[in-house]
Amino acid sequence: MIQLSISGLLVVIWYIFYTINVSFCCLLLVISICTTLNTPLNLACMAVECYVAVCFPMRYLQICTVKRTYILIGLIWGASAISILPDIFLLIIVEPPSFFHSRVFCTRDTVFRSSIQKRNTSHIICLVVVWLTLFFTYFNVLFAAKAANADVKKARNTLLLHGFQLLLCMMTYIMPLLQAALLYLFPQHIYESMFALYVFIQVMPRFLSPIVYGVRDKKFRNYLSRYLMCEVIIETKPNHHNQKAGF
Repeated sequence: MIQLSISGLLVVIWYIFYTINVSFCCLLLVISICTTLNTPLNLACMAVECYVAVCFPMRYLQICTVKRTYILIGLIWGASAISILPDIFLLIIVEPPSFFHSRVFCTRDTVFRSSIQKRNTSHIICLVVVWLTLFFTYFNVLFAAKAANADVKKARNTLLLHGFQLLLCMMTYIMPLLQAALLYLFPQHIYESMFALYVFIQVMPRFLSPIVYGVRDKKFRNYLSRYLMCEVIIETKPNHHNQKAGF
């Protein structure tokens, strides 16, 4: 929700103001980048949780406690912050003070211009770790699926959806190439191209999480279909008439 709110705000800024103050842009970019990097890490952690639930059901409650969940969330945010903090320090060292009072088109490449190679390296490392985690958990769950348990099959399908979601997340790392290609093909439609990339690269991967954990639940799906189809349920109650003897 934070990522979609900040990235949506950036899209609105592109349309209305085009350029904004560098300092304000840095604040928005840091939050947006941290939450964007959180997505593949969250997928890896949810895959591990699914693996523990299927392969170690008797120890699940001892391993996946609320306290450890909070610690894991903190570690995810810490890893995301460590990825962007060197870019901020490098920006302060390299750029003159006047740069922070200027106005720019607020994207990562226009602000953190001297850390593109470092960004690509961190993205590759993150993706390799997440993919290895997904493959390890999926194949272990796949072997456990021989028992033909419904919960095991559901966990296996969940991991497959995580893999598809991760593929969509990987589009974030080729976004500059896609952006350049669209600008070359449609030079008169810069804003439309940026908005299309925002929908497919930023919104779609995060749209899948409610589907994976919400719509697949039978009870939630019934309520969702009821409200989407505007179904009205009228409960009829029998009329009770007080009858008195001799009346």
